[in-house]
Formats: sequence, C-alpha cells, structure tokens
Amino acid sequence: MLAAGILLVAGAGAGLLAPALRVGDRAPDFALADLDGRPVRLADYAGRPVLLNFWASWCLPDCAEEFPLLASALEANEDIGLAAIGIVYRDRSEAARGFGQRFGATWPLVMDPGERVARAYGVFGPPETWLIASDGVLVSRHIGLFTAEELAAELDALRATED
Repeated sequence: MLAAGILLVAGAGAGLLAPALRVGDRAPDFALADLDGRPVRLADYAGRPVLLNFWASWCLPDCAEEFPLLASALEANEDIGLAAIGIVYRDRSEAARGFGQRFGATWPLVMDPGERVARAYGVFGPPETWLIASDGVLVSRHIGLFTAEELAAELDALRATED
C-alpha cells in the first residue's frame, strides 16, 4: 500500500497524472527564448498555422533527415502562412545551434528549460511534431520521423481546416 502511494505521488510530480493532450484540444501557450535569447511565444503566431517540432542534435539520423522536410514544408505552404517553431529537447544550446546551422533551420529554435513545454505537449522523445491550426486547435500529432508522404498528408489535413 505504501509503495502505491509513493508511485502516485512521484507520478503526480512528474506530470504523469495530467490529462492527456489530444488532437482537437487548444494548443497550450508558451513563452520560451530562442538560441539568441529572444522571446518566442506561441501566442505571437495567432492567426497562422504552426508546425511545432520537438527535436535534439543527438536525435540522429531522424532529426537530421526531418529538418530538410520541414524546410520544404514551410516553403510549399507559404500561401497559408505556415510557421514553424523548433523546441530543443534535452540538449545543450551550443549543440542545438550547430545542428540548426548545419541542417538549414530557418525557423526559431527555442530552449525548453525544465522541459515544461515538452511535458505540456506530452512529448515522448524527438522527433515529435504537432500541427496547430490558425485558430489554435491541435490538428495532428506525429511521433517519430516524418516521411515526405506522411508530412504532405498531415499538411493537407491542416490545409483543409484553414479553408
């Protein structure tokens, strides 16, 4: 009985008892700093669809393969104002900066000290991506590496919500 109580308390402290975030829910807002210390707030993107990608420099080869797909997706979806925010997951800012430069990130890369935002979004580990419609509603969640076809299908679903 005591062991169960300890697990319950430990789980509550880790955020394990928080209600699960689901597609159709409103995206939790956050305010983080990018790798240069500039503030990045999800609320600043209100009215635009957002691709929210959790990643790390040590997430190889998956994150390295995914970055060019994300860059292409942003370019192909400029007409709907698609934005992206890359949230660094359990990584150092120096390593994240080098990775972002090496793999051509053109979107803000932000640090998540204490993994507060990762916990709010229920992240298991990188890469993991949420698509958020311009009204702030979560449209899809993708755990793991996107293929070009999977990303295109999820962006088509996002576009359908934007029309």
